[in-house]
Order: sequence, then C-alpha cells, then structure tokens
Amino acid sequence: MTSDLPNLPDMRIPAHVAVIMDGNGRWAKQRLRPRAFGHQAGVKSARRIVRAAHNSGVKMLTLFAFSQENWQRPPIEVSLLMGLFVRTLRRELGSLHRSAVRIRFIGDHGDFPNDLTALMQDAESLTRDNAGLQLIIAVGYGGHWDIAQAASSLCRDGLPITPQAIEARLAVADLPHPDLLIRTGGEKRLSNFLLWQLAYTELHLVDTLWPDFDEAAFAAALSWYASRDRRYGRVPEAS
Repeated sequence: MTSDLPNLPDMRIPAHVAVIMDGNGRWAKQRLRPRAFGHQAGVKSARRIVRAAHNSGVKMLTLFAFSQENWQRPPIEVSLLMGLFVRTLRRELGSLHRSAVRIRFIGDHGDFPNDLTALMQDAESLTRDNAGLQLIIAVGYGGHWDIAQAASSLCRDGLPITPQAIEARLAVADLPHPDLLIRTGGEKRLSNFLLWQLAYTELHLVDTLWPDFDEAAFAAALSWYASRDRRYGRVPEAS
C-alpha cells in the first residue's frame, strides 16, 4: 500500500468503485493547449488510479472512458480518442496482465474500428483468468442502452420484464453494484452512466479536473466513503 492511501479496515474499503473521468478538455484549455493534450494527460491519471485501486484493496474499478453521446463530438476528436485508446491499450496491456488485472469492456462496440475491437477481445482473453483487480472499461456505453438491451433480450426470449430479470441481463450482471462513484470536473450529474446500478451508490463529486486527480485524491475519496452510513432506504439504527 502506498503512503497516499488510507489505512482503512477491510470492511470500510469499497469493493467496487466507478469513475466518471471528466475535465480533460478544460484542463487543456486552461493551459492553452489542444484537447488532445488533455486526453493524453487523462491517460496518465487513469494509470495512477488503476494502480491506487489495486494497492488499496479495491476489487473492481469501472472507468467511464467513452460514452455513446461522445460520438456527437467533432469527428477529428473522436478519431483521436479511438487512436489514443488503441495505443494506450497496446502499451499498458502487458503491465496490467503482469499485475494480475482482469480487463473487461462494456458497451455497444458496433461502430468501433476493427483493430480496436480485435485488441479489446485479445485483452479480455489474455487476462480472463487473472485474479487481481477487475478493471471494467465502459466504452460506447450508455445507461439507457444497457437497460434497453437487457429488456430487448428478455423480449426475444419471451420472458417477463421484471427488475430481477433486467438485473440479470445488464452488461455487468455478474458484478455487484458500485459502492462508490467518483466524478471529477465539478459537474453534478450521472451523464447516462450505470443508471440502473448506481441507485444506492455513494456519490463523491469533486471539482478537480481528471488529469489532476491523483493518488491523494483517490485516498480522500476512500476516506470519505468510509465515513458514510449506507442505509439503502432504511432508517438509522437507534443508538
């Protein structure tokens, strides 16, 4: 465990942390640099937080890397993001595998370049049996899409649509819902991320732009989570 991470009891460490990585473009603009500069800095921050999650005892980390709405950005930026994704995955895959990280991708990947989808499949196959941190990367993902595809799957199979049935057909149906959501960049919204799964997640919203979010900020988020009283709609227990 690094010195930046809090020494929390295991029972107070969130098993599943989700992150909306927001603020790359604004970070670059503050430095009078193109948005690509911010996205490249954001990759470095993602690397730091994956390492911090691994060292802290978090079991699952879900990163919102590219939403379905991001397709509406200028084509040149979308192309840049796709290329950056390919280069980053190629560069980081070996290190992640050696650290026993299991990589998974969720979302609608039908419009992704063939080389990217092939690389994603290779990464999942290579790391499938790893027993360390589960790193779930949401790309081409939207919460509306996730719920709709689950309902459509039930309809195709002629099954009734119930909350329990939808739950079983979501993109990460085999994983527990996130305990903690971290959103950087100062915005106060979910942006169509894990809408079903975040019903009772603790929301830690910070003004820090994603490229500036570091191990100390992650440690602060874990400490904040440890102070929360999670009641899931129940009243507090009498003292």
